[in-house]
Amino acid sequence: MITRQLESDLSYTYHQLTKEELAKLKNSTILMTGCAGFLGFYFVHFFYQYCTELNLKKVICLDNFMLGYPKWLDNIKKDERFIVQEFDIIKDPIHQIAEAKDADYIIHMASIASPINYRKYPIETADANIWGLRNLLDFYKDKPIRGLLFYSSSEIYGDPIPEAVPTSENYHGNVSPIGPRACYDEAKRFGETMCRLFAEQYQMPIGITRLFNIYGPGMKLNDKRVPADFAKNICHDSDLIILSDGTPSRTFCYIADSIVGDFKILLYGKFDFFNIGIEKPEIAISRLAEIYQTAGKEILGYQGNVIYQVSEDKDYLTDNPKRRCPNIQKARNLLGYQPQIIIEEGIRQFLQFIKESPEENLLW
Repeated sequence: MITRQLESDLSYTYHQLTKEELAKLKNSTILMTGCAGFLGFYFVHFFYQYCTELNLKKVICLDNFMLGYPKWLDNIKKDERFIVQEFDIIKDPIHQIAEAKDADYIIHMASIASPINYRKYPIETADANIWGLRNLLDFYKDKPIRGLLFYSSSEIYGDPIPEAVPTSENYHGNVSPIGPRACYDEAKRFGETMCRLFAEQYQMPIGITRLFNIYGPGMKLNDKRVPADFAKNICHDSDLIILSDGTPSRTFCYIADSIVGDFKILLYGKFDFFNIGIEKPEIAISRLAEIYQTAGKEILGYQGNVIYQVSEDKDYLTDNPKRRCPNIQKARNLLGYQPQIIIEEGIRQFLQFIKESPEENLLW
């Protein structure tokens, strides 16, 4: 079910792409890993909404469903242009999927991204970003693909030094290789290295997106990241709980904006890497809670308060960056990427989507 808010967001994303970019997608076959995740939700619904306009041949949606099978996929797979298949990109050979050899564009999203969840499954998280990626690179290295998008993360920068905020792509990072987040951070870093090597040796058109704190429709309310936790609190009319002193700061980018940047990287046609996010405002988590509180009252009649607690997880804040803010000048100059949805507007849209959505779009 595509709600009014989701339809509006998808339309925004579609119309932020140029005619030339949309033309590159036409008559193509798309293969996506991690289709059941947050990003997968948005991409799958985008292609479903615009499949006819883009005259897509096939959209191949793969996931191992380790964190659950979303019921919304049942409606998607009724369309014969969509192939939805349980598939473990870490160990299952791609050639088992007959249509995979014809893919024009590959989007590799398969990875747990929530810190609490990837610390439960650290080896699987590392493997998806290393062996899963290698599986794709080996299969497509001698095929005439038009683009391969690897989802990296702003986490590759670790906890940047103050002089490196806003953070540009030339900052090499401050990352612990053995900390509780390393299974994700270091796997993304090594994944980028593999992308560079295969791009150089096999002239593969690989793009890397380094996402900065994305939120919005498709984010499961049990995701355990702060934007999802706050949204869940709003829905349950329970207090907004901050498990820190509230001072760590972030910029937050609405998914309808971030996917525009990801598409532009996918369609760029040559190897490069870009920060994708929004540059301002950089706000403290305490301020984020206040914005949720105000929007929640307006849209869902929320009556809760903001309270501070200490997590029972002793490693909850270990290696947690104090600041996270991107410099997106490179994406702006080379791709024409210009996010527009500010945090207050984005949270209202996210909560409106939640208000309109059946539970199958929120929890699985």
